[in-house]
Amino acid sequence: MKRIAIITGASSGIGEAFLRLLSGGEKFDGIGDIDEIWIVARRIDKLTQIKSELSDDRIRTFAADVTKPEGMSALGSVLEYERPVVGLLINCAGVGFKGRVIDMRQDVTADTLNLNCVALGNLTGLCLPFMRSNETTRIINIGSSAGFLPQPGFAAYAASKAFVISYSRALAEELRSERITVTTICPGPVRTDFQSKATGGRTAEFTGLRKYVSADAGKLARASLKAAGKGRRMLVYKFSQKALHLASRLLPVSVFMFFERRMAE
Repeated sequence: MKRIAIITGASSGIGEAFLRLLSGGEKFDGIGDIDEIWIVARRIDKLTQIKSELSDDRIRTFAADVTKPEGMSALGSVLEYERPVVGLLINCAGVGFKGRVIDMRQDVTADTLNLNCVALGNLTGLCLPFMRSNETTRIINIGSSAGFLPQPGFAAYAASKAFVISYSRALAEELRSERITVTTICPGPVRTDFQSKATGGRTAEFTGLRKYVSADAGKLARASLKAAGKGRRMLVYKFSQKALHLASRLLPVSVFMFFERRMAE
C-alpha cells in the first residue's frame, strides 16, 4: 500500500519549500518513506510549473479550493478510491490581510477564517481515517507567533493562528494513543509573498526590525520536518519568537497593547 504526503498551499511560500525538500530526496528521521507527494493549491498553472521544474514522478497535483465543499469532495473521492496511507499531512494553506476591523470587508474576514481554520480542520478530519497508528505518522500545522497575542490591525489572522495552536494541541492529545503526532509550527515573519498579499501589494519587503527577525522559508521547512520527526508538539522558530512566546506567557496582554499603541503613535 502506497504511503503519501499531502501538502496544502504548495504553490508558493512555505508549502512550496516543504515540497522542494521532500522532492529533493533529503531524509528526515522519524518521517518515513514517501511514495507519492500530493500537492494541493488553487492555481493549477503554478502547481504544473513546480512539478515540471522538479521532475519528480512522485508528485501529483490537485487544483482544489479547500475552502469549498467541491474542492474537499474532489480530494476525498481520490482518497476513497485509491485508499493510500497518509503518512504526512502538512497544512500550509493560509491567508491574512492587514487593516482595522471596521475597514475590513466581511468576505475578507470570512476568507481568512475559512482557509486558516475551517479548511485546516476539515482536511485533517478527511485524512485521519487514512492514517495508521505508528511512530512515523505526522501532522504538521502552520501556526504563527501572531497566535500568541492579539494583534490590532491584523485581528482575524492572529485569532485564526490562535485557533491553529489550540486545535493542534487538542488534536495531539486525542491522537496520543494512536501514536500519530501533531506539530504546530510558529514562526514570525517569513520571507515569502505573504507580506505583499497581506497588504494588497503595498509592502513587498520587510523593513526595520522585521527584516532581522524574519525567517527563510526553506530553513523553516527543514527545521519543521526535523521537529515533526522527533514528535515535538510545537516549534517556535528563531530566538526572537521564543522570547515573544515566553513573554506572552509571563506578562499581561495589557503590557503588549501599551507598546502597540506607543509604536503606532
